[in-house]
Amino acid sequence: MTGLTGTLATIGAGLVTIGAGLGIGLIGKGAMEGIARQPEATAKIQVNMLIAAALVEGVALFCAVLCFMSL
Repeated sequence: MTGLTGTLATIGAGLVTIGAGLGIGLIGKGAMEGIARQPEATAKIQVNMLIAAALVEGVALFCAVLCFMSL
């Protein structure tokens, strides 16, 4: 049973990584589209993008740690 737990934890960590990558990519895509539409709002958009990306990364790190703790 230990081998199965390790395998599932590894798969979970991989899914966390994929989800975080997709989430941050979509945040960047939205920010670039917003900046292209309203160049004068670049500073506000960049700040909000960085905050959102940091929150996504924080949740992903927490989930990855939980996966590795189950090993």
